[in-house]
Amino acid sequence: MAKKAFGGYQISFKGRTETAEEIFGSHPIAPSEMTKRIWTFVKKHKLSSKG
Repeated sequence: MAKKAFGGYQISFKGRTETAEEIFGSHPIAPSEMTKRIWTFVKKHKLSSKG
């Protein structure tokens, strides 16, 4: 049996075709900004679910 995700959220990027450059941009950014952009992307495309 799979272990439950920390915090109860599950994220699935299955079927997505975006590149990292499309999500993060072409300029260097801080890790904290990467996290913000990932969550913005996840929320915009409704990729998370409460598991």
